[in-house]
Amino acid sequence: MSAQDHFGHQNRAGQGMSTKSKAMIVLIGFLLIAGALLFTEHRAHVLGLLIWLPLLACPLMHMFMHGGHGHHGSRDQQNDQGRTS
Repeated sequence: MSAQDHFGHQNRAGQGMSTKSKAMIVLIGFLLIAGALLFTEHRAHVLGLLIWLPLLACPLMHMFMHGGHGHHGSRDQQNDQGRTS
């Protein structure tokens, strides 16, 4: 190993985290602090909206878990028509 290879290895090892990862840590910290401050200042509004979450969850669960209206049994009807023909 030459002296130049060894010197370059020390520089790369001393750099640590990249600029992008440092920026991501700063962004996460900022968002955590902003979220905590917003929650403490607007606690009454946030807790007041929690009452509506179960009611809003019902149509969302129906759409995403059951596939919405109009699709119930359509696959079975196609199979029955194919058997009779």
